[in-house]
Amino acid sequence: MSERHESFRNTPSSRNNPWSHPVVVAQIPAAGMHVTFAADARERAALAEVAGLREVLEAKADFHLTHVRGGGIEARGHVSGLVGQECVVTLEPLESRIDEDVEVIFAEPDTAAAAKPRVDIDGEEPDPPELIVNGTIDLGRLATDILFLGIDPYPRKPGVAFEPAAEAASPEDHPFAALKVLQEPAGRGPKKSKKG
Repeated sequence: MSERHESFRNTPSSRNNPWSHPVVVAQIPAAGMHVTFAADARERAALAEVAGLREVLEAKADFHLTHVRGGGIEARGHVSGLVGQECVVTLEPLESRIDEDVEVIFAEPDTAAAAKPRVDIDGEEPDPPELIVNGTIDLGRLATDILFLGIDPYPRKPGVAFEPAAEAASPEDHPFAALKVLQEPAGRGPKKSKKG
């Protein structure tokens, strides 16, 4: 997720916040807590409108929250969804499954720099912490961000490939046609047919 993560709160559509699920940091036990939630029909319709999708058939999130150094909260979990799109080749309706793992740190604005997540095993740069706002983290906003980032912008039905229209090749357009002309002996042109 690190390579492509761009916070949903920085996009124009964030004003709509179609799938909110706030959690008060002070209510998270010292041992951590598990949070699971799913978008209802109204939230799914709002998600589809914001994302420009035909429909959102399913949107679920599952997080385990733990306290980390500096007063931050680590959210590890999974976001899944099923969205209705159109095949970019045939324009037929199709359904696309989204499954994304999540590992994010939430931190107070003044301690965000000290609450960076550890470097991934593959050496990628970690994402900057999400902000704790008024003592609350919005897991729904995070799940929306991850769900939208998981959408395939060019969905195709299984077995369908984009093939440009084939044009009939002209013999004169052959790459060796000009070379053949150059190889003709000087003074010889095309043969003329004999009359009668």
